[in-house]
Amino acid sequence: MKIGTGISYSGGFAESVADVVELEKAGLDVVFVPEAYSFDAVSQLGYLAAKTERVQLASGIFQIYTRTPTLTAMTAAGLDFVSDGRFVLGLGASGPQVIEGFHGVKYDAPLGRTREIVEVCRQVWRRERVVHEGKHYTIPLPPEQGTGLGKPLKLINHPVRERIPVLLASIGPKNVALTAEIAEGWQPIFFHPEKAADVWGASLAEGKAKRDPALGELDTYVMVALAIGDDVEPLLDWVRPMLALYIGGMGARGKNFYNDLACRYGYEAEAKLIQELYLDGKKEEAAAAVPLELLRAISLVGPAGYVKERVAAFAEAGVTTLVVNPLQPGREARVAAVSQLRELIG
Repeated sequence: MKIGTGISYSGGFAESVADVVELEKAGLDVVFVPEAYSFDAVSQLGYLAAKTERVQLASGIFQIYTRTPTLTAMTAAGLDFVSDGRFVLGLGASGPQVIEGFHGVKYDAPLGRTREIVEVCRQVWRRERVVHEGKHYTIPLPPEQGTGLGKPLKLINHPVRERIPVLLASIGPKNVALTAEIAEGWQPIFFHPEKAADVWGASLAEGKAKRDPALGELDTYVMVALAIGDDVEPLLDWVRPMLALYIGGMGARGKNFYNDLACRYGYEAEAKLIQELYLDGKKEEAAAAVPLELLRAISLVGPAGYVKERVAAFAEAGVTTLVVNPLQPGREARVAAVSQLRELIG
């Protein structure tokens, strides 16, 4: 099992990079750089490529609506080049609040667009002349829609790899099935090992039945809070605001993917209460309403023996990479936590 981590959305970038350099020495395998509506992830990934040697660098995530398919492919190939083949292309739909509210682009057809983008990316990386006629993208642009001067082109440079790993962030049944069919990696959120098969098992099976064997086995990247020690459980309270934000605030009533996931886990009443409190501006009360049972299930927080048992549960559920958020403050503590986890994993 591999170990990953993510850097912060805002502030402290130099400190985060210094952390990654030390975490790489401690056994870190992959670092994710988010985008959302903060700084772009590309510039930060390029900087990290120059400051690291072994760790994989992943976008977490590039939004599918904000770049053309070919620009996404060019960007991925460029990051793979400057990192000597260490880039992982994380893609996701984000949500209408960000896509329409910040970018002014219509949020529609995430499944169809994702499939076409991945197809175009792989054409570009193989240095084929890009010709794509899809429902959502047509390349080159048809003459009647432009000047008529467009023609099929191929990437000038030779990519380091003609198949850069594609990781899709998905939680809905159809999205997960698509991920299992076309991607090298899957990144769900709030992964509950004991309930994952009930929630996603059928979708994963559906997608894998159509999967090209050349893609290999599906890697599963799961985000977890991390703290190892005999008196660390109170640190779980630090995770509450994030879950409250996603379950309660990421979308309107009746249109919140993360709230739906909490319901599918069996926390219907709690999810409804969290959303009501959060949307009413009672964020602290919403955080307090997050069930401790859920916090424990999706985290690695507790004594070493307990954490080792939970790691085994994640592995049994198909997780191949634990993307950790060390809760104990300070670089030394964060590095120590990853080192301890590396020892527990073996």
